[in-house]
Amino acid sequence: MNPSGSQSTIFVTGKVILDDGTELTEPAMIQTICRGQRRTETYSDARGGFSFQFGDSNTGTADAVSDASSSNVGTPVLMQTRRNPRDCQLQAVLAGFTSRSVELGSRGGLIDNIEVGRVPLHRMEHVEGTSISVTNALAPAAAKKALEKARGQEAKGKWEQARKSLDKAVEIYPRYAAAWNDLGRLQLRDHDTPSARHSFEQALAADPKYVNPYDGLAELAALSHDWHSAVEVTNKLFALDPIDFPNAYFYNAAGNYYLGDLDAAERSALQGVHVDEAHQVPKLQCLLGMILLRKKDYQAASEHMQRYLQMATQPADADVARKFLADIEKQSASAKPPSVEK
Repeated sequence: MNPSGSQSTIFVTGKVILDDGTELTEPAMIQTICRGQRRTETYSDARGGFSFQFGDSNTGTADAVSDASSSNVGTPVLMQTRRNPRDCQLQAVLAGFTSRSVELGSRGGLIDNIEVGRVPLHRMEHVEGTSISVTNALAPAAAKKALEKARGQEAKGKWEQARKSLDKAVEIYPRYAAAWNDLGRLQLRDHDTPSARHSFEQALAADPKYVNPYDGLAELAALSHDWHSAVEVTNKLFALDPIDFPNAYFYNAAGNYYLGDLDAAERSALQGVHVDEAHQVPKLQCLLGMILLRKKDYQAASEHMQRYLQMATQPADADVARKFLADIEKQSASAKPPSVEK
């Protein structure tokens, strides 16, 4: 490691494993946490391996910019991306699992390489669902190869080739839940809604406890404003995994909001804020403000809308927050009883 702490090129490598010996068949998110700033660096490959270039001061990723902006509004991004490995931890993230943080500064080695070794994932207690489908173990080698090829093609932005590879995977093994889910995500990206819904439903038919397709169906329901379905599918997801999908709480809260159940909407949005420790879904704060405005709790509505304004990274989002804050102030003023002149 560079003793001066300057940001020469540093590569971080390692391997994600499951502590119970189960094969890792889903890509785990690899994140660094540097002085409280969480940043998504890369994803593990089909065998759990990962490698990424650490923290060049001039190459902040979109995730880094987003995460930093949501925590330190107004701080120049360049300052936030000058990171020293001694100040950082690494963590693997996968729904239904937890991992201990690895101190990067404690890993000795070459100046231009940090080998973190194995990063174990542990299954969460009291989480019935899983992000690793039981059907993966039964998939023929040819189907596994097609799925792995598709994920490699996706990583390179070769969307059409990836879709063909996934078609091949589910043709070889029609109960391949992970391949169906990946195919649904690609179809959703291409705005092919009927095909995406079919793929997510096929994934759940193969493995009802596989949580990822529920998230896809919830997103589809929200996009089509099918709020009954959004609430129904997210409730099923929460029964399997109430921790790892803060965006699903947004869909559930929005569904209840538009269906007129403001109490349920508030409970869901508050729970979403609670589980969203990394502030991945700042619009939960905006939705909470809208819900509380409808409930005429003007002070709380203003507080949540102010938090959303602080997290907003886009001018249009900030404009929305300011508009709602003005509306909250106007309604609050009109709700006050007129003063009694003496």
